[in-house]
Amino acid sequence: MKSTIITTLLASIGLFAAAGAVRAQTAGDRVYVIDQRGEVVLSGTGLCWRTGFWTPAAAAKDPAGCKCDKDLLPKEVCEPPVAQATPPVAKPSGDKITIAADALFDFDKATLRPEGKKRLDEVAAKSKEIKLEVIIAVGHTDRIGSDAYNLKLSDRRAASVKQYLVSKGIDANRIYTEGKGERNPVTGDKCKNMGPETGKNKKLVECLQPDRRVDIELIGTK
Repeated sequence: MKSTIITTLLASIGLFAAAGAVRAQTAGDRVYVIDQRGEVVLSGTGLCWRTGFWTPAAAAKDPAGCKCDKDLLPKEVCEPPVAQATPPVAKPSGDKITIAADALFDFDKATLRPEGKKRLDEVAAKSKEIKLEVIIAVGHTDRIGSDAYNLKLSDRRAASVKQYLVSKGIDANRIYTEGKGERNPVTGDKCKNMGPETGKNKKLVECLQPDRRVDIELIGTK
């Protein structure tokens, strides 16, 4: 009996001493006894001293809750799910194709040549090897003729390419067309000083053939 009284008395003295080292706490404060260093006060057996405000719910909100009472708290409180790494997003990449002008259109025409159709068959096949986002078809003309006429002609050439690709199973909504007219020649100064600027000048018409083209760009992911 005397031994039990002494043990109880020593425990009370230890608690009293710990309490003397802690700062004042309220119901809105920590639910564990904290010393002047801000550390949780531990018992002789390594357990955290709790205040009278301790409840499992309050402990879950206390910074020391998981350290002191991990087994009593919900698993998601002390072991939050690890964020899954976001897989890298494949960026659309462009593959620009310029089909040889001599395979596409004759002078002042928007009708595809047979050779041009074969080249467009290759484009259609390539588009099915990727996750296609869009095909951009930009029509061009040579410099013979008025700006307004050539702009319309370049539009018709781009439209011919689109129509053919659609016939090969490509969604029309995936094909964007535009005409640039004679604004972006690829011949440069090659065909200067070659006589009259008319379609009757066969030498000039032949020299300007590379300008009669449609630039095609495939954009998608592999």
